[in-house]
Amino acid sequence: MQAARYSLDDLVVFGRDLLAAAGMELSKAQRVAELLMLSDAMGRRTHDLALIPLYLSDIAKGGMTLSGDFEIVSDRGAALVIDARRLPGLWLMDSAIQLATDRVGRYGVVSVAIRRSHHIGCLAALAKQAADRGLVITIANSEPSARRVAPYGGKEALFTPNPFAFGYPGPDHPVLVDICASITTVSMTRTKYAAGERFAHPWLLDADGRPTNDPAVLEHTEPRGSLQLLGGQEYGHKGFGLALMIEALSQGLSGYGRADKPVAWGGGNIFLQVLDPAFFSGRDEFERQTDFFGDACRASLPVDPARPVRLPGDEAARLQAQAERDGLGYMEAT
Repeated sequence: MQAARYSLDDLVVFGRDLLAAAGMELSKAQRVAELLMLSDAMGRRTHDLALIPLYLSDIAKGGMTLSGDFEIVSDRGAALVIDARRLPGLWLMDSAIQLATDRVGRYGVVSVAIRRSHHIGCLAALAKQAADRGLVITIANSEPSARRVAPYGGKEALFTPNPFAFGYPGPDHPVLVDICASITTVSMTRTKYAAGERFAHPWLLDADGRPTNDPAVLEHTEPRGSLQLLGGQEYGHKGFGLALMIEALSQGLSGYGRADKPVAWGGGNIFLQVLDPAFFSGRDEFERQTDFFGDACRASLPVDPARPVRLPGDEAARLQAQAERDGLGYMEAT
């Protein structure tokens, strides 16, 4: 069955109206829907309208705060701690990035530690909000209530994939790095399981710690397995190191995390840092260096001539332009 195509504007209205009908403040519902559709347009199709049923389900259980503002727990100008009160994560992150952006012209570097957020969606779409303004941004995220990844050498899942994003401006569009401490993600594993497919490579571990490509081991077997760390069996200590860094930034600096034994589903904790290149060597020098290296990477001789080297963010920009022109395809069931 061929998927019908819809304009991004119509999809935003559809998503906004669903969330508003569930009780979310209209301004929050609007921004959540806009960022979901931006994620979809950029090619992150596990972070599109497919998330709204999960949000609606959690709203029905009372798991999301639908109105009001976040609480600033600590404010030292260039460093803040925010209690998100389980407000909608995409709206919250957009607001926190705006707050940091408003201050970075005064301080040069602004860091925000956030605790108790709801799900924050695609980190690349969020990093784009600062990079489009000529700023450098880092985002680190962990969910203290969830366990999907085992520490290196272990077989018991203790933490989440712990996504990490880094963005900076480019000549035509931002460079947007969006990775995590595990080889694959929970969303992709669920997608594979729902489609009855296996991964092309053994990116998970079963309950005995043996590599497997079966997505069922993560949530549909007892005892459960886990996601493999970035680097796999041979070099998983690298992914473990990244996970520890993200845990310290998002939970240690926010003063809330796994030690508090939270149980609510969501986006959990975030560390956000925005830098203004003008406070360092200057924006012109920053762009001279980063543009030079970006051009060198793209001009590098490719292994496959049909697949030239590209930077993170190149494909997202191409797909976004295509989606804005042609709309996005969705099956009738969705």
